[in-house]
Amino acid sequence: MSAALPALRIAVSACLIGEPVRYDGQEKSCAAVTGGLAALAELVPLCPEVGAGMPVPREAVDLFGDAVAPRMVGVVTGEDWTARANAWIDAALDRCVALGVAGFVLKARSPSCGVGTASLYAAPGAEPSRTDGLLAGAIRRRFPHLPLVEDEGLDVAAFVARARAATRPR
Repeated sequence: MSAALPALRIAVSACLIGEPVRYDGQEKSCAAVTGGLAALAELVPLCPEVGAGMPVPREAVDLFGDAVAPRMVGVVTGEDWTARANAWIDAALDRCVALGVAGFVLKARSPSCGVGTASLYAAPGAEPSRTDGLLAGAIRRRFPHLPLVEDEGLDVAAFVARARAATRPR
């Protein structure tokens, strides 16, 4: 008899599992997450924007400034959500440690979750460059050894193998 594999916990953008947390209130689940990954791991939902206190629906936010310390700002009101989002992210990542999360799957192009695909504006109306969203950047800094991918093009089997390898005792 082979020993059962330990439970695998993967943190995912809440919108990818069908939670209506997007700025427009629309459902945006990802079949690779809900159908494939959910069968192999316990999913831990994360949404920095709702966690920071933003309502659903809400105005869209964009990232402005420097890639090292971008600001998350409402595109209509100019309200700066950066400190509230970062405070929630810090607490959420502490929870991920406590839960033994083995990897992260985040929403592509999101200002909070994009992994190198979030738009960053030097100034309003400027041509954007690409950067990590606030959550993705925090994950890279805190968990450089854990797999971090976007939903688009997710290879579930390869991701699960990387997550298991990353958390295997050395």
